[in-house]
Amino acid sequence: MRVVFDPRQLGHAPAREFHNGGWTPYAEVPARAEAMLAVLGASEAPVDHGEGPILAVHDAGYVDYLKTAPARWAEAGREGDVIAYTWPVVRRRDIDLTRIDALAGRYSMDAATPITANTWDAAYWSAQAALTALDIVLDGGQAFALCRPPGHHAGADYCGGYCHLNTAAIAAQAARDRDRARVAILDIDYHHGNGTQDIFWSRGDVFYASIHADPATDYPFYWGHADEVGEGAGVGTTLNLPLPQGTTLEAFRAAQGHALAAIARFAPDLLIVSLGVDTWEGDPISAFRLTTADYAVLAGNIAAAGWPVLTLMEGGYALEALGANVASFLSGL
Repeated sequence: MRVVFDPRQLGHAPAREFHNGGWTPYAEVPARAEAMLAVLGASEAPVDHGEGPILAVHDAGYVDYLKTAPARWAEAGREGDVIAYTWPVVRRRDIDLTRIDALAGRYSMDAATPITANTWDAAYWSAQAALTALDIVLDGGQAFALCRPPGHHAGADYCGGYCHLNTAAIAAQAARDRDRARVAILDIDYHHGNGTQDIFWSRGDVFYASIHADPATDYPFYWGHADEVGEGAGVGTTLNLPLPQGTTLEAFRAAQGHALAAIARFAPDLLIVSLGVDTWEGDPISAFRLTTADYAVLAGNIAAAGWPVLTLMEGGYALEALGANVASFLSGL
């Protein structure tokens, strides 16, 4: 299994986030990637595919915001990282905004996803890691992209949930642009990948299946409910399987079997796995009860389907177990 990662992905290191009514240390720290690399061993640098594949998914104005927000924040006399405090939750219009505070709310969904001077570089190389791993898989190999920052909460024109560029969506679109007619994404992070769902909501060529904590109790709350199935050409190509807190392997594996059966009916040319190991029993911000050994079981079931599989890293915040949990999953593939 080839591992793709760039050291520039470590540069994104916000000081804090606003969570549950107060400031708290930022959870998606560079040490997450370092903990995984310590167990996985050697990695290879990504190939630079440029901004084209990113702009095939993300709004150009949003990309420009990610690049320029720290400088504009500083010019406005703000200290620290860029964090919004006002959001356009109703009648959201594409209007000309210049004040950085307005732009921060326009292009984000929460106050837990700061932007630093190094965020763009880190997110850019996270996307390039995903694209390089895609190259390997489409050429018949096996690859894992250690995407950090993660991606699945980022929409076409907003960041959130520690995510700035949606690596799974970027890889899926790139595969479509390379004549893979049907691409499926299986999201097995603890939290629903609202950004990925949003990007492909009205499309019939990309199937999105997510197994996650019930949004009635867990972030992102507003998306990921079982009745969300897509619209227009995308009706039936979104599948949400929310599970209760405390879920263990038996129920999770059953839900994954349901998702894999639906994906099989879709008949994909490629499966992208958005891997979150925040489903582990000791994760500090999640409440499922999977064990390290369980990840190999889940991966084995995925591998048995026989599709080419590209695995991209999403969440997981227990530093002491991150490497072992990811290694377990990759061993099952």
